[in-house]
Amino acid sequence: MSTVVDRGLEGVVVGTTHLSNVEGAIGRLTYRGYDIDDLAPSATFEEIVHLLLYGHLPNRAELETLKRELGAQRSLPEPLLSAMQNVPKTAWPMDVLRTIVSGLALFSPVDARGEHVSDVHTAIELIAKMPTIVAAWDRVRRGLDPIEPRADLSQAANFLYMRSGKMSNGVEADALDTYFVLLADHSYNASTFSARVTASTRADLYASITAALATLQGDLHGGAATAAFRAISEVGSPENAEAYVRDTLSRGQRIMGMGHREYKVRDPRARHLEAMAKKLSEQASSRWYEIAHRMEEASRKVLQEKKPDNTIYANVDFYTAPVLADLGVPGDEFTCLFACGRIAGWTGHVLEQLADNRLIRPQASYDGPAPGPYVPLEKRDANGARN
Repeated sequence: MSTVVDRGLEGVVVGTTHLSNVEGAIGRLTYRGYDIDDLAPSATFEEIVHLLLYGHLPNRAELETLKRELGAQRSLPEPLLSAMQNVPKTAWPMDVLRTIVSGLALFSPVDARGEHVSDVHTAIELIAKMPTIVAAWDRVRRGLDPIEPRADLSQAANFLYMRSGKMSNGVEADALDTYFVLLADHSYNASTFSARVTASTRADLYASITAALATLQGDLHGGAATAAFRAISEVGSPENAEAYVRDTLSRGQRIMGMGHREYKVRDPRARHLEAMAKKLSEQASSRWYEIAHRMEEASRKVLQEKKPDNTIYANVDFYTAPVLADLGVPGDEFTCLFACGRIAGWTGHVLEQLADNRLIRPQASYDGPAPGPYVPLEKRDANGARN
């Protein structure tokens, strides 16, 4: 009987979760049963953090308690700030973020076996500190001193403040908050699965989140928004969109940010991000949204010409590009902002894994050489084979 290999684990169910559900056929995403279409325009990121970590939307008192804890945990240990000051200014932002998150473990107490506490409060610490790391490095690489976080601001408003030293307006803070809500969780995506695999060895939250960050970096996952922004930048103006799309596809290349592994219809998060991108673009009088919109239209048109039965839509990464660009975030930091939202889901998944753990150890189908005798060194030819 032949072994069936599902490359990329496509269609393979490897576990269960209470945190989120991706229904790709109908384009629905829910967090603990709440539809993203209801959450995105109404709930704050802090409410989503509470939902994912505690299992329910908070009442007013619970929300205020969470906000106070997040505010109290935002500052970074001074040695880690100093470390950022001493690395090359050319260091890739995700490398810095991954390294500093791993370094946070050095300042967390360990027991006699070298284990850190992995509980909801450790999760809140990581959620609180992630934007601080990103904002601090953003300033350090520009030759500026990091700005201390404020405890009285939301996660989104505080990040924008730490980056610029100025209070953001309501549209900007609301756009980033909505982005964080939309990116908070997405079932067993690659980085979340990586975090759960790591946690299944009984590694702690710091190690698991470091693994998630390493997985997020690739442009087939968290790096896709940066790649989409490069494309939008290359287009330059809305009038060039269709010619760019045709040229790109004629060379056998992908339009980054178009299509999704799970969604067979439009990514439900894209609609909310597109609305935010349009609002920000109007405020900033920028061209990013219009270029992205025209690129999506051109991509659908050209791809349907080639494959009439195959409709493709923008995913969450595509409209991330104009949103973050109009917030002043450099393209190479987009993945870091993804992490600032997804950290809520990552920590929730690690705690869920640890609460009912079994080591994740899949099998592989071996397709190498058949068993054979060991060949002594003096009898091997140049390729290591028997003479």
